[in-house]
Amino acid sequence: MKIAVTRLAGKEERDAARCAAFGHACYSVHPLRSEIEKDAVDAFIAATKNGDFDCIFFTSALPAKIVAPLLVNPPRVIAIGPETARELERCGIASETLPGFYSRDFVPYLGEWIKGKTIGLPRADVPNAPLISAIEAAGGIAKEFRCYRLVPTNEPLDLSRADAILFTSAMSYKKAVWTPRCDLLVMAIGEVTANAMRCGGTFPDIVGDGSLEGTLAALNEYRGKTRIVR
Repeated sequence: MKIAVTRLAGKEERDAARCAAFGHACYSVHPLRSEIEKDAVDAFIAATKNGDFDCIFFTSALPAKIVAPLLVNPPRVIAIGPETARELERCGIASETLPGFYSRDFVPYLGEWIKGKTIGLPRADVPNAPLISAIEAAGGIAKEFRCYRLVPTNEPLDLSRADAILFTSAMSYKKAVWTPRCDLLVMAIGEVTANAMRCGGTFPDIVGDGSLEGTLAALNEYRGKTRIVR
C-alpha cells in the first residue's frame, strides 16, 4: 500500500525504509511545521550547564534534534522511543528508552527514584498537563521549556497517490486540511491520536501502539483478516 504519513518536515528520513520492511511504500504530508523558540532553547541549555536537572525527558525526536547538539555532560536522559534515542545517539548522548511510546509511561518507569528530582522537559509549545501532574504527584519537580511551536501549514494534504493516511499525532489530525475518501484507509499511530480523531468525527480503521512499526504491523494484521487489497 502507499501510505501518506503526517510528519514535520525533516522527521520523515527513515519512514520509507521502515514502511518497506512491512511491504509498503510511503510519502510525507505536512499539516504542521515547526518554529524554534530560541530563547527557550538557550534557557534550557543554560539550565543544563548549571546542573539544574537530575534527569531530562525527551518526549519526541524533534526536541532532541534541536537541543542535543548543544548539550554537554547532561544528567540522566530518557527518550520516549527508539527514534528519539537514535537522534540523541547521533550527538553522542546515551539515553534510556521507555518501554512504551507514551509520556504517561515516564513516571512509572522512574518509580521511587523520581522523588525530589528535578526533571527537564524540552518540548513543543503544546500543553501536556497529565505529564506535569504525574511528575508532581510522584514527588518530582517538572521544569518545562517549550523549545518549538507547531504551526498549521493550512495546506490541503496531497492524498491523490495514497491508499491510506497515517496520522502520527493528535495535533496533526486536528490541524490537517484533508478530504476523506471511501477507499482511503485511515490510521492512528496510537490511542491518544485515535481518541482525538474520534472526537473530531473520524473513526480510524487501524490504531497502532504509538510507534510506526506497531501501526504497520496492525495494518498487515488488518489486511490479513479482511483480505482487502487496496
